[in-house]
Amino acid sequence: MSLITIQCRLVAEEDSLHQLWELMADKNTPLVNELLAQIGKHSEFETWLEKGKIPTEFLKTLVNSLKTQEPFADQPGRFYTSAIALVEYLYKSWFALQKRRKNQIEGKERWLKMLKSDLELEQESQCSLNVIRTKATEILTKFTPQSEQNSNQKKGKKTKKSTKSKKSSLFQILLNSYGATQDPLTRCALAYLLKNNCKISELDEDPEEFTRNRRKKEIEIERLKDQLQSRIPKGRDLTGEEWLETLEIATANVAQNEKEAKAWQAALLRKTADVPFPVAYESQEDMTWLKNDKNRLFVRFTGKGLRKLTFEIYCDKRHLHYFQRFLEDQEIKRSNKKQYSSSVFTLRSGRLAWLPREGKGEAWKVNQLNLYCALDTRLLTTEGTQQVIEEKIMKIAKTLDSTKQKDDLNDKQQAFITRQQSTLARINNPFPRPSKPNYQGKPSILVGVSFGLEKPVTVAVVDVVKNEVLAYRSVKQLLGENYNLLNRQRQQQQRLSHERHKAQKQNAPNSFGESELGQYVDRLLADAIIAIAKTYQADSIVLPKLRDMREQISSEIQSKAEKKCPGYKEAQQKYAKEYRISVHRWSYGRLIESIQSQAAQAGISTEMGTQPIRGSPQEKARDLALFAYQERQAALI
Repeated sequence: MSLITIQCRLVAEEDSLHQLWELMADKNTPLVNELLAQIGKHSEFETWLEKGKIPTEFLKTLVNSLKTQEPFADQPGRFYTSAIALVEYLYKSWFALQKRRKNQIEGKERWLKMLKSDLELEQESQCSLNVIRTKATEILTKFTPQSEQNSNQKKGKKTKKSTKSKKSSLFQILLNSYGATQDPLTRCALAYLLKNNCKISELDEDPEEFTRNRRKKEIEIERLKDQLQSRIPKGRDLTGEEWLETLEIATANVAQNEKEAKAWQAALLRKTADVPFPVAYESQEDMTWLKNDKNRLFVRFTGKGLRKLTFEIYCDKRHLHYFQRFLEDQEIKRSNKKQYSSSVFTLRSGRLAWLPREGKGEAWKVNQLNLYCALDTRLLTTEGTQQVIEEKIMKIAKTLDSTKQKDDLNDKQQAFITRQQSTLARINNPFPRPSKPNYQGKPSILVGVSFGLEKPVTVAVVDVVKNEVLAYRSVKQLLGENYNLLNRQRQQQQRLSHERHKAQKQNAPNSFGESELGQYVDRLLADAIIAIAKTYQADSIVLPKLRDMREQISSEIQSKAEKKCPGYKEAQQKYAKEYRISVHRWSYGRLIESIQSQAAQAGISTEMGTQPIRGSPQEKARDLALFAYQERQAALI
């Protein structure tokens, strides 16, 4: 991943800000709202839900039909394109979430159907519990070697694998066997093993605990079904009209059922958006960069009503050279017409967005206008640019070959071939760049990064070929003299959590923003991780998948609770609750983004892996790197 995103504040005269606000708030946002609403009511909606995507051509046709209507008319062309892309993205994400929920419900219902008490298993199989246990022992003996063999085949060579991985592999084998067999005794023995975590339990089953576990699964299914009925993506109510309508309905009517009452309550308590939807500029030449006599940077945007508006760049000093590079690229192309291609501009895309701010006055005066720019860090150097050019040449050549093979090309296809050939002719003339050798890491060295509660970050540098750990780094070692910032952030989180709890009890606003201390600590950690990767010439940094973090954290807390209060579940639950309050509530997603961004600038690749549940933070970081290497080897087979 070589793409990073930088941002700047745009400052302009009041008339310019007012005009842009009206375009985005009074025209573009209502257009997005209308698109979202019409798609949700369309007769093909269920078909799109099954496919997981809305046809782009349908969205284009729908936008074209709305262009002539008020208040959607007279927008820049880029605004219409941005609305299509935004709606497509929102529904695609929502479709994926709905599909995941359905899969979870099916899996949990299948498990619930299989989950039976020992007494029910005896009745179904017409055998005693001892006979079921004997059969379960035979099955366990039969399938255990198979699961170990499969694990060894995936690894390609003998290495240590966690007990959790072996158990998961065996669990999957037993689960598949349960669905394939029809023999009542075998099915009951498999069900017995599955509910006892692939073990033979010597203790009698506690009926109350079984009932609680079953009810827990039923509640999970009910919650998922409620979430499955969640509202479709809705737009932004900048005027507050929808909120007032809901308030009027709720005060003048009595809810027919609890579901309707909850819907009204959710609509009234939901925080309304204060700023319009952002506008994306996917083409690099939609933004024109300028510099005045005082050496100040400005930007203009193409499109109806925007060409004369000029915005001054206010950015972080460490990002200034990027914006200067955007200007240099355009000036070189302007002065050498038809010699350079914009496909190798450092800037790849931009996004205009209003950042909400508190204060009184007109919205375009109070809220802050920001520009977010995505750039390819490889295009900052000669060597990196050459790498990008080679990739683009291969892609264009492949596209041209496949297009030319078609018979009876229409005018659009002919024009497309002409444009691609023109790009191919100019792309071999790269922009002047400073020379800097690309980062070259050792393929055998990987850096594993594990996350946790008590120790937010732990690093292991591993030689995966020799199966040897070269270095460990704790969060204290990574931060060094800045380690005290970690405790300061924890105290800040605890204080805000307490204030939020008090506000919730009083039904008062409870959205307390945190300072940027956490983001600063993330940058320090990312810098330290990149530094250690460079020191050992690591080929890649392996980060945990966020979807596994909830289970990771729950397992870590449960393990500590069992160790602290063995045999007492109520005490364990109380300890776990108190422990959650005392430890860091870390923004792992923000930390991952920071590491990926810093790694991209340094030319170090990053990859995602599954973090083991068991073991110390050091072992988790080590195994994360080893498993990533094993997956690479398995993919090559």
